[in-house]
Amino acid sequence: MSDWKPKRFWKTAKAEACAGGFTVLLDGRSVKTPAKANLTVPTLAMAEAIAAEWDAQVDLLDPRTMPVTRGANAAIDKVRIQRAEVIALLAEYGDSDLLCYRAAGPEGLVKKQAQNWDPMLDWAAGTLGARLFVGEGVMHVPQTKAALEKLQVELEAFDDFALAAAHDLISLSGSLVLALAVIREAISVDDAWLLSRIDEHWQVAEWGEDEEAAATEATKRKAFFEAARFYQLSRA
Repeated sequence: MSDWKPKRFWKTAKAEACAGGFTVLLDGRSVKTPAKANLTVPTLAMAEAIAAEWDAQVDLLDPRTMPVTRGANAAIDKVRIQRAEVIALLAEYGDSDLLCYRAAGPEGLVKKQAQNWDPMLDWAAGTLGARLFVGEGVMHVPQTKAALEKLQVELEAFDDFALAAAHDLISLSGSLVLALAVIREAISVDDAWLLSRIDEHWQVAEWGEDEEAAATEATKRKAFFEAARFYQLSRA
């Protein structure tokens, strides 16, 4: 396997207005996406964040340190091209939302889930008009067509950049409800992440922490917060 990485070839990265929004110039040349599309983003704040990521590269280009650039690339090269498919994929989480699947025991975990997750389902019912039902274990809990349609309408209202952010918020948490609550600022990003990890943190408290699992969670948490920031930058 090749370990080749592109080298830094530019001296300055600058955000600038362009037709349709904002872009980033590397020594006066517009940045392109991996699919060779123009990197045009909706806000100056996002363009400045992308420029800062390019400017921070030292010798070899490291995409892992460029989450806003990656998010913009995904919005343009993937979401924009497969918008209907992305919405359908994310809407399916409404029919299998993490918050709807409860433990049968122990009693402490059952209580903790109810105390923390029920208010979020109540929020979805009251604010989004989507009442979701809960059940024990992993057996599928059928949801009403009306509730699922309400959740899909929320996704359909997003532009490509918001949808790219929603994709990561939903897939990383396992909850469409929590992702929408973060986007609507009904809950903080930190609280949403903690709510999505109740089961895992309960196991840690009971049996101790596994180093590999902790490292995986840290990586996912970082990506979750990056997705929330990407959404905010798309609206700034």
